[in-house]
Amino acid sequence: MISQLSWKVGGQQGEGIESTGEIFSIALNRLGYYLYGYRHFSSRIKGGHTNNKIRVSTTQVRSIADDLDILVAFDQESIDFNFHELRDGGIVIADSKFNPTIPEGSNVTLYAVPFTDIATNLGTSLMKNMVAVGASSAVLDLDIGVYQEVVEEIFGRKGQQVVEKNMEAIRAGAQFMKEQLGDSIQTMKLEKADGKKRMYMIGNDAIALGALAGGARFMAAYPITPASEIMEYLIKKLPALGGAVIQTEDEIAACTMAIGANYAGVRTLTASAGPGLSLMMEAIGLAGITETPVVIVDTQRGGPSTGLPTKQEQSDLMAIIYGTHGEIPKIVMAPSTVQEAFYDMVEAFNLAEEYQCPVIVLSDLQLSLGKQTVEPLEYDKIEIRRGKLVKGELPQLENKGYFKRYEVTEDGISPRVLPGMPNGIHHVTGVEHDETGKPSEVAANRKTQMDKRLRKLKHVRFNTPVHKNVKHEEADLLIIGFNSTRGAIEEAIGRLELDGLKVNHAHIRLIHPFPTEEVSPLVQSAKKVVVVEHNATGQLANLLKMNVGHADKIYSVLKYDGNPFLPHEVHTKCKELFQ
Repeated sequence: MISQLSWKVGGQQGEGIESTGEIFSIALNRLGYYLYGYRHFSSRIKGGHTNNKIRVSTTQVRSIADDLDILVAFDQESIDFNFHELRDGGIVIADSKFNPTIPEGSNVTLYAVPFTDIATNLGTSLMKNMVAVGASSAVLDLDIGVYQEVVEEIFGRKGQQVVEKNMEAIRAGAQFMKEQLGDSIQTMKLEKADGKKRMYMIGNDAIALGALAGGARFMAAYPITPASEIMEYLIKKLPALGGAVIQTEDEIAACTMAIGANYAGVRTLTASAGPGLSLMMEAIGLAGITETPVVIVDTQRGGPSTGLPTKQEQSDLMAIIYGTHGEIPKIVMAPSTVQEAFYDMVEAFNLAEEYQCPVIVLSDLQLSLGKQTVEPLEYDKIEIRRGKLVKGELPQLENKGYFKRYEVTEDGISPRVLPGMPNGIHHVTGVEHDETGKPSEVAANRKTQMDKRLRKLKHVRFNTPVHKNVKHEEADLLIIGFNSTRGAIEEAIGRLELDGLKVNHAHIRLIHPFPTEEVSPLVQSAKKVVVVEHNATGQLANLLKMNVGHADKIYSVLKYDGNPFLPHEVHTKCKELFQ
């Protein structure tokens, strides 16, 4: 019996590859296994190779597996494209319809199963993915009864006959595979899971759920990969809470609409990817100078321009911090797990209102679209903080004066009122202004207001600006990353420790303002520092050098081919520094 397994299904987009992986993994999730799933897909609706790789384990996993135990192939391209990942002793389960072949001399077993023929005989070739699920279950020696509830949920609306037909296809696939396996049926049997109930969700769903829990009641957005699922989730959920989602004509409109709604007092968000964030930059500057709260989600993908819209990258970092013209206070957060994505979204709305500035929640494609097992969320941890929002009555001002909405304060944060509050009238403009909002180009006022706004960043409080795993007072190596690289880094550290190295880990969760005080002691006490990130220019490494120094001991491990880091890649690159 084995405690961990890597399974992948591949084929052409549009022929049920995603649903095959979904049904397989949801059933295993309900048995209590920990899962990590990642989809490779093309930027087209139909056609082109796609695959869904799912890691199954009896313990927590946060990254894609280095290798592959089982490959389910619906065409020869899936075998050719993915065969190199198969370990010695792995197996390929392929549709016999295309006469599958594997490279000669490899220690991999090929099983040709008539997915299409079995499905056609049962009524429709569309059920071939159900036959594949059944065949996979036979290899793992799973009781196919685990799929009954999942199939009913997915196909129940089409009628009980459809449910039964799909279950029949699963049974037929399992039976055929058992006959093929013969005495080797136990070779990949999974150890029993703990049976506990856990969520299984993508990062975008956690972001959207976090927005709901944080009090968001309006979203303005334009669809874009890999952020669209946030919008799609909230379209389904917000109306039930008295909220709404507006699909705007572009990202400029989305951001300005979100700013307007926040000014009116509604917690509002928008979400996009790199190209959309580029369009939002002027509006983000407007939020900064008018000191209007707004929460923006950026799900990073391959750039520049349209770039690699369905592939992994982390190259928006500098643009997010420095992209706006002029200088404004902004807060940039970077969750590293699906669970953190939920809690960080709640906190993003609190920080946006407390510091009256844009808050950008930075994700990446792997975190946003990768599917992870998530422990039950603790909703009693959630609190809503609205900062210096005036809730009582305001005193009447002399001579019909204006309210000092941009009053100069010690912490840089001014009292905030909502439109319509008696005696709260003030001017709002994107040009420089005085304490009441009236335009002013007086040099002294300009400096005073700029200093006031930027002073906010000196007081930013965030519970966990850095996720730290510090086992050693003096480390041979400190590995630093952000967003979805955490899982691969954690696995690599375990291997490096077995190699005899003392390794610490710092995962940056508050990108801006940079948590210098938290990171600096870790850098100082390490002989070497490796920054692991998905871009070509070492953007996080450069931020580290700017804010902490010690450039002579900082090395970059970079990957920007569109694929996520695998644990062995981080392990190998770090080990090379000590050879």
